Amino acid sequence: MTATIPRETVAPLGDATTVPPVARHQPARDRLASLDVFRGLTIAGMLLVNNPGTWSAIYPPLEHAEWNGWTPTDLIFPFFLFIVGITTHLSLTGRRRRGATDRQIVTQSVNRGAMIVLVGLLLTGLPYHEFVIHLPFGAQFDSVTPHLGLGHWRLTGVLQRIGVAYLCGALLTLRTSVKQQVMIVAALLLGYWMAMTLIPVPGQNAIGALLLNTKDGTLSAWLDRTVFGVNHLWVGSHTWDPEGILSTIPAIGTCILGVIAGKWIASDRPLLERIVALFSIGAMLMVAGLVWNWVFPINKNLWTSSFVLFTAGMGAVTLATCMWLIDVRHVRWWTWPFVIFGLNPLAAYVAEGFFSRIIYTLVRVPSGGTMIPLETAIYDHWFATWLPPRNASLLFAICYVLLFLGLMWELYRRRIVIKL
Repeated sequence: MTATIPRETVAPLGDATTVPPVARHQPARDRLASLDVFRGLTIAGMLLVNNPGTWSAIYPPLEHAEWNGWTPTDLIFPFFLFIVGITTHLSLTGRRRRGATDRQIVTQSVNRGAMIVLVGLLLTGLPYHEFVIHLPFGAQFDSVTPHLGLGHWRLTGVLQRIGVAYLCGALLTLRTSVKQQVMIVAALLLGYWMAMTLIPVPGQNAIGALLLNTKDGTLSAWLDRTVFGVNHLWVGSHTWDPEGILSTIPAIGTCILGVIAGKWIASDRPLLERIVALFSIGAMLMVAGLVWNWVFPINKNLWTSSFVLFTAGMGAVTLATCMWLIDVRHVRWWTWPFVIFGLNPLAAYVAEGFFSRIIYTLVRVPSGGTMIPLETAIYDHWFATWLPPRNASLLFAICYVLLFLGLMWELYRRRIVIKL
């Protein structure tokens, strides 16, 4: 759904914080520019790490951890879920203020969550059929990924997880107190830990705790194969899925922690008090996650309970830092690109997925007597010829981010926001 922005608007993955014109330096009392910047930083980071010139030459911080542990890249997805939780609280509060009943809020939340999942499924399913279209200059537009056919359609994914986590987070926090929400998060994280470590994994003759270092031997991997079958799992493995069923449960906890943070941020307490508390609690969550890491390793692919606490804490600390710089110290000269990205997160994500599929997979051009992806041709001829591999790959990714900044700027200039 598209909407024209009047003077100010709202934008999460549907609802979020008010987004002001970039040039405005005095935010309204009921909004913080730092929330928009935090969301925009996350989107820009996603574009950067998802689109290197070549996957064989990447600086380590821009790669995911191989299994256990974390890199800055592993923070992007949980940061996004954390901000979804924050904007969920702000959205629900705004709807109540406008007179919406609980029934209306539940209906709208279910519709929005379902739409996010549907968009994720459609994006995963591109292209839908195999075809070849010959283009000028010897190029061709073709489907070289038959695994995207209906019989091999991946049913899980990033947007699917966001939709489920958003819906569950919204419903579980609709009429619960902060104390009850903390108890819900504790139950989700402790229950997931016990399930992943104490339950014997069928076919493995061992409890889950002894299999956490095996990618396809965990309880989560077994459940995904059992429910979906290997043809509908992530094509990078076919034996386990990083956005699987069981690991989505603690991801709901990430979203609820964002709701709790949103409730605190939106309180009437002095701004500095909110910032100090957010920073302090975030630091304590990080420590708790690092301690839990000793027995339940920080792992993005499994979305372990320690990963939830550590990344939510990191998100709170990062947001508190943004709030202090932007809303207290008014250091805003660097923020305008991220405000623009933060206004249209769904548009940026979907457009990136579609455009990347085209240039990385579908459009092929002749080179050296063979057909290569358009992205490879661009990288080889315009970047790799004059820079070392890692620098060339990084510059390609930066140019990709700048390209999308231009696209998002055009939407911003026309005051258009894409939302569900």
